[in-house]
Order: sequence, then C-alpha cells, then structure tokens
Amino acid sequence: MTLSQTLFTRRMLMCVAFGFSSGLPLYLLLQLLPAWLRSEGLNLKTIAAFAFMQLPYTWKFLWSPLMDRYTLLERLGRRRSWILATQMALFASIVGLGMCQPQLNIAMVALLATLVALFSASQDIVIDAYRRETLSDEELGLGNSLYVNAYRIAGLVPGSLALILADHLAWSQVFLVVGLFMLPGIGFTLWAQEPVIVSAPKTLLASVVEPFKEFIHRSGWQHALWVLLFILLYKLGDSMATALATPFYIDMGFSKTDIGAIAKGSGLVMQIAGAFVGGLWMLKLGINRGLWVFGVVQALSILGFAWLATSGPFTEIGAAERGMLAIVIGFEAFGVGLGTAAYVAYMARETNPAYTATQLALFTSLSAVPRSVFNALTGGMVEALGWQQFFYVCTLLAIPGMLLLFKVAPWRDR
Repeated sequence: MTLSQTLFTRRMLMCVAFGFSSGLPLYLLLQLLPAWLRSEGLNLKTIAAFAFMQLPYTWKFLWSPLMDRYTLLERLGRRRSWILATQMALFASIVGLGMCQPQLNIAMVALLATLVALFSASQDIVIDAYRRETLSDEELGLGNSLYVNAYRIAGLVPGSLALILADHLAWSQVFLVVGLFMLPGIGFTLWAQEPVIVSAPKTLLASVVEPFKEFIHRSGWQHALWVLLFILLYKLGDSMATALATPFYIDMGFSKTDIGAIAKGSGLVMQIAGAFVGGLWMLKLGINRGLWVFGVVQALSILGFAWLATSGPFTEIGAAERGMLAIVIGFEAFGVGLGTAAYVAYMARETNPAYTATQLALFTSLSAVPRSVFNALTGGMVEALGWQQFFYVCTLLAIPGMLLLFKVAPWRDR
C-alpha cells in the first residue's frame, strides 16, 4: 500500500476527527481559560491554581473500567455511545463556562472548568481505546501522528481564533463559538464504525482487575514501574514550561491579537510539522529511537523561552519582536510535536488490545500529572525565580525522563 493510500483510509480519517474533538477542550483549559482569567484581572497564583481543575485527566483510570464494561446505547455500540455522550456534555459545559463572571463567581468558574476536564478526560478514555482497537500495530505510528496533528490543530480554536474574537466580542459569545466546534466531532462519531475485534469484559470486577494484572504479568513488576515512571516524567519539563505560556506572552507586552495570530499560529504550524515528520520518521527509526532523538530536541527547545524572557518585556511591539516570538514558539512547538508523536505511539504500543481503555487510561493519566499537579506550582515558581530562571529549571526537569530511556526504550531496540 502506498503512503497516500495509507493516509486516506477511513481509520486515518477517524484519527483526525477524534484528535480534533479531544484537543479542543484541553486547549480551552490550557490556553483560553488562563487568558480569560488574566484579562479579568486575576493574579498568576490564582490562574496557576486552576491546573488543579484538570485532575480528572490524572484520575481517569479510576472510572475507565466502567466505560470498558458498560454500553450506553446498544445501537451505537460501546465505544461510540460513550464518545457521543461525552461530546454532548462538553458542548453544554463549554457554553456554560462562558456565561460566568470570574470576578463575581470564581467558584462557579472552577466548577465548570472541572466539568470540562471531567468530560474531556472521559472522552479521551474511549477515543484512545477506539484508536488502539481500530489501528494495527504497523499503523500506530502514523495514526497517532495524525491524531496528534489534529489535536494540535484544535488548539487553534481556543488558542488563536478565540483570542482574536475576544478583542471584539463578549466572552460569552467567544465561548459559544468554541463550543460549536464540538459539533463536527459529534457528526463523525455517528459516521464512524464501531470496533468489533474486542468484546467487553463480562463483569465489572474483570474490567477493573484484569487490565492491571495483565500489564504487570506481561512486563514484570520492575519493568512496569520503570514504564510508569517514564510516562510520568518524559514531558515534565515541557509541560511546566508552557503551563503559563499565554500569561508569559502578555507579560512580555504582546496583545491578545499578537498571541492569537502569531504565537499560536506559528506554534500550530510547527507542531503539526513536528508530529507529521515524527510519524513518518518513526516508520524508519522505530518508536524507541524516536523517543531518544525527539526527546533531545524537545528538551533543548525550552531554552528559547529563556532567551525571550531575557530580551523582554517589550515597551513596543514591532516586526522584530513578533519575529522573535514566532521563532521561539515555532522551535519549541516543533520539538513538542516530534516528542509527542513518539510518546503517544509508545503508550499505545505498551497496551494489550483486550484491555485498551483501562490500560491506556492509566498511562495517559500519568502523562497528565505534570499538567494537572506540577503545573499548579508554576505561578509561585515564576514569582520566586522570574521568567528566565524558571525556564532554565524547566529545561533541567526534562533530563530525568530522558535518562529513563535506558530502561524502557533502549536505542538498540527499535
């Protein structure tokens, strides 16, 4: 089969559609929510504390067995019925979030942000399982690359379009526009085919116990712990470095339109390029070597933020400053795109198709810990260290995950 024939199969198209649907709510929480709160006058510590609202991404393995065991609507099937339910709940909660006023009712904002994270994490559980059950082992690298690309493209809506609209529309209208972008995903869910290769666990107990038992038995206790620790740490430095990216750009003097049109646009293009190049390159390199090469680029790219922090804040924003921002964000985004493509493919490879939802939920829950727990510390770190030193620390935090590659993904094994 040629490359074009591989790219344009129904399975690959669903990777694109579901990647967009998964990325939209997460980027709303990571990019639009901090910009909204900062514009409303909230301080950095409060904004950083909103990372705790993302804890459902970390704990989703607790309810993933329920989604493995039960079917909401037999007509749609086990996977599609859960995907549809979470997508509809996301639409409602995103629109509701925009109706709040942070200065008057920050508790309601926190509640709705948590609901967005809860429904988004639940959607990810089923979409990850759907993707693993649909793709063959040979298709995992390219399929996950397309998924990551679509995931990043979705970030253009809350991270770019919404910020530009915020200069001209009320925030409630901005959130409504973002919510409407969930509707195409609902349409694709109805069009998709239900995976038929794996049956649901026969009992709830089996859906809870067997996935963990199988993973430990297959890998052994020691290797299983190394794998889990690697998943936790591989993207720690990058995750913390970008946790307050939008407030950082604002503090450097860039307008919301600058951020939307330049920073997010440049970042999106380079993330897509990185993920696509990474997916194709892994066909030759293999996942293990991809983790090594792409991880080094990902770690070094954080230093660009330190350079920008040293040059700013800017009293006037001209072509030079905008170009500097585009270069820094573009390089970091390319590294992240490369690293994420290999990282996601690695997690999928480590699962058993018979227990996809629960095992992938465990892995992706661990991968979300830096974003939902450690990122909550970044506001205090920035206030204590300053932006430049903060980014140096983030670069150092990328090293432990790279060292674990000796244990979980040796270079000699592709």
